[in-house]
Amino acid sequence: MLPSMLLGFVCVVSSLAGARPDTGTEPANHDDEGPPPLLLVSFDGFRADYLQRYPMPNLEGLYSQGVLVDHLTNVFVTKTFPNHYSLVTGLYAESHGILASVMYDPINHKNFSISNDKDPFWWNEAQPLWITAQDSGYKTAAVMWPGSDVVIRNRTATHFLQYDSSMSFRERIGKVANWMKRDGKEKGVMFSALYYEEPDRTGHIYGPDNTTAMAKALKEVDDHIGLLVSELKRAGLWGRVNVLVTSDHGMAQCSADRLIRLSDCLHPDNYSLVDTTPVAALIPLKDPETVFALLKKCHPHMTAYLKNSIPDRLHYKNNQHIQPIILVADEGWTIVKDGSSKLPRLGDHGYDNSLPSMHPFMAATGPSFRQGYRMAALQSVDIYPLMCRLLAVPPGPNNGTLAQARCMLVGERCVGAAMVVGLVVGVLLVLTTLTGLFQLMKRRRPSASRPFQRLQLDEEDDDPLLE
Repeated sequence: MLPSMLLGFVCVVSSLAGARPDTGTEPANHDDEGPPPLLLVSFDGFRADYLQRYPMPNLEGLYSQGVLVDHLTNVFVTKTFPNHYSLVTGLYAESHGILASVMYDPINHKNFSISNDKDPFWWNEAQPLWITAQDSGYKTAAVMWPGSDVVIRNRTATHFLQYDSSMSFRERIGKVANWMKRDGKEKGVMFSALYYEEPDRTGHIYGPDNTTAMAKALKEVDDHIGLLVSELKRAGLWGRVNVLVTSDHGMAQCSADRLIRLSDCLHPDNYSLVDTTPVAALIPLKDPETVFALLKKCHPHMTAYLKNSIPDRLHYKNNQHIQPIILVADEGWTIVKDGSSKLPRLGDHGYDNSLPSMHPFMAATGPSFRQGYRMAALQSVDIYPLMCRLLAVPPGPNNGTLAQARCMLVGERCVGAAMVVGLVVGVLLVLTTLTGLFQLMKRRRPSASRPFQRLQLDEEDDDPLLE
């Protein structure tokens, strides 16, 4: 009886945790004209704990009307290009193919870098949301987002701008707001992705521990969020569009006394260096086992991996463009080639994505989001299926899930994982106690039947059974 009661309870709790099927095609809170437009904004290098360390009144005003996710666990490597492509595809780097800022294909002898990133060869392993949304008949926009000006699977967004650091944020958001406006009966852009390079740029130059420089950069970012709100209001869009403000990665402090010099343990004739710090990619030119053995014991603050031994949790080995040997520096350490190399920057990212310093945040507001809702953590790949739900767009293959992200949405029934665990543990304790009491009472209860005893009769008594 008790086991069946427990099984029934667990089934009920499980159903509460995911009351609707995760089809990804049902929009949240939409009218007869379809779902609200969606604007995704990324402020590069916005470390999650900046929100606690610096005043951000405009950003706080935005998420107080919606949702705040304190920490996003982003994808490895924690670099700009891989993580921005993960946000719009919902895929780990090994699945979407944008593995780093610098890549090399040994078969086709192709090179990829931030200044040489236009070849569709590198981007065609996945399809970004601005292309997927077009399949549903939507107009889309991609403004300076990595890959926005690349012809991916023979298409671009309806509107796009290639990266231009001289264009102000006001100009960028002004263009997006105008594209999103309805023109008479003609619908405006339904999905827009907008990129801005701060506070990443300042973090690289001065390091995240430089409070004077970072306070100035983050005040500028917060002012830009105020501009975002005012431009959407000017265009008559505020309160009618869903807005997601997030970032791709955090930032760690580096120093000149934390350099790992490869020349200290390996002659340059032994390898070709494809990418450098803090995740270096190498091609051995001589005996791979010997090269790896030397690198494995090279430095206590650097871990060497053969491609096939990269930990599964990093989702970073199932792609032909991952090099045979990967070197990962500890937080704050920098890998350089030789003794003549100097510290390239005071702040850096790319480190293990389990580190809190690498985590960004996410804030959201709009008609589809709950108000005043806060979530401790989320996987960055979960943002893609969330955006597909918001747009009523069938998602492409992805590594994300709506299990947690759906909790942000109006009208979604959701029980958090912690609550489910708490309920199950509580009921297990109650049922265990009841089972113990039941067994104890059973042992103490007097028997209803006694052992057989012959009825003793006096010889003079008549047989009572014959009366």
